[in-house]
Amino acid sequence: MFDPDDLERIRSAKEEWEEETLEPTLERFGEREEEFTTDTGGQEVDRLYTPDDVADQDYLEDVGFPGEEPYTRGVYPTMHRGRLWTMRQYAGMGTAAETNERYLYLLDQGQTGLSMAFDLPTQMGYDSDAAMAAGEVGKSGVAIDTLEDMEQVFEGIPLDEVSTSMTINAPASVLLAMYIAVGDKQGVDRDQLRGTIQNDVLKEYVARNTYIYPPEESMRIITDIFEYCAQETPKFNTISISGYHIREAGSTAAQEIAFTLGNGIQYVEAAIEAGLDVDEFAPQLSFFFNAHNNILEEVAKFRAARRMWAKIMEDRFGAENPKSKQLKFHTQTGGSTLTAQQVENNVVRVGYQALAAVLGGTQSLHTNGKDEALSLPTEQSVRTALRTQQILAHESGAADTIDPLAGSYYVESLTDEVEAEAFDILDEIDERGGMLEAIENQWVQKQIQDVAFDRQREIEEEERIIVGVNKYQVDEEEEMDIEEVAEEEEQKQIESVEAVRERRDSEAVDAALASLRDAAQGDANLLPHIVDAVKAYATVGEICNVLRDEFGEYKQGF
Repeated sequence: MFDPDDLERIRSAKEEWEEETLEPTLERFGEREEEFTTDTGGQEVDRLYTPDDVADQDYLEDVGFPGEEPYTRGVYPTMHRGRLWTMRQYAGMGTAAETNERYLYLLDQGQTGLSMAFDLPTQMGYDSDAAMAAGEVGKSGVAIDTLEDMEQVFEGIPLDEVSTSMTINAPASVLLAMYIAVGDKQGVDRDQLRGTIQNDVLKEYVARNTYIYPPEESMRIITDIFEYCAQETPKFNTISISGYHIREAGSTAAQEIAFTLGNGIQYVEAAIEAGLDVDEFAPQLSFFFNAHNNILEEVAKFRAARRMWAKIMEDRFGAENPKSKQLKFHTQTGGSTLTAQQVENNVVRVGYQALAAVLGGTQSLHTNGKDEALSLPTEQSVRTALRTQQILAHESGAADTIDPLAGSYYVESLTDEVEAEAFDILDEIDERGGMLEAIENQWVQKQIQDVAFDRQREIEEEERIIVGVNKYQVDEEEEMDIEEVAEEEEQKQIESVEAVRERRDSEAVDAALASLRDAAQGDANLLPHIVDAVKAYATVGEICNVLRDEFGEYKQGF
């Protein structure tokens, strides 16, 4: 809080500055734009910020100290001075053997955490030899059909020494079960397994569409995972509530955190309704945000999201455990900001976005390869992306003090504005019956689509400059080395899953799937039965098909 007399002197001095200094300059030179806005057009950016713009802010109540409520400045007391963020590079290279090779390479280059990308059939719960999988096997990530594939991915990688993030949603329970089974085979205690499953199905209905089951049944699976992991794998994050794909679909920064936290509220409500205690499962919740090009807007977004979640968990749900109120998040640089034109420019974009994530206090970071607008990244571009993080960590000084932009009149004011707009959106969601209702009625999707349409129009009319795309183009583009998945790899994967089916104990598989079916028909937790099924080498498709039979498949708009 500022002294009222000081604020009055500042206001008077500002008026004098505007009249005597600013106006003559504007008359002579003008400004570049009539109006400046943040990157996504969410907030108008004023010419100048002073203490008057944050006059109502109470430092202890609104900003505070790192590791203490409201966590605006970070969830840990020492943040990156104590331990650097986990450096992950999202990777999945067609086959399990290729992915293992890439993981070993990345770990050798200094990566500190693994991040699994799965191919589309795996994400949709289909085996590689299913008709629906034709032409897509291994294309967008690694194909995982059975526990044997997962064992090969982690060959030579002790699971008690790495943290693994898995970008998997509808079949998340199956891939988590496989990870647990690999740990069991390695002799790793389950309470030593660390990592995250994305497991955020609500955002699939909004932004990505890789869902399988209807919302109610999907929520049951998710809450079963919460309950199971609280007992079996307490260090494993049971969900990564994801704003990343919401932003990729076109949302503003404020919409990204509002819709993400709205999904988080829905998951917490579902778990409580299922009989779980909020302070038992909430510490294992984590979040996943996008980092775009406007550094200061992104930093404000991250700070606002932390403060909002602390308020939500205390005010809505009565959480008492401090860890239940801490918003811990992974960040990935913005895939939608990458351009196929002048791909070298993407190295710069990724660097600025990574800086925003670090200044904003991320716990984990993936930096995109420059060529990801064209294909899976090459080994060279992945190395450059990882080096970007390492340079930030060891050469930039950005990680040497906590929340270094705190106290900036602009950043503090923008943090307040983003938070206020996001809470307004959450209020409207409540009025519409909650996030699930708002998604099923397509309201959330429409809000995002409207922003995406406006942004594309601005690009086409050159109101928004994208370097190398609608300005500063070059006539000839240099040729790029592209990472490609060989066609014969799909056939090899099909032969692999068929061979597993021949070798395994069919009676054990049938018994495990029958047990899972019985559990799905009742109200037993599904996870122990899924773990048994994957250990019997039942396939992803076989397990998901049992649940398809019992739960049905969701069709958008029907």
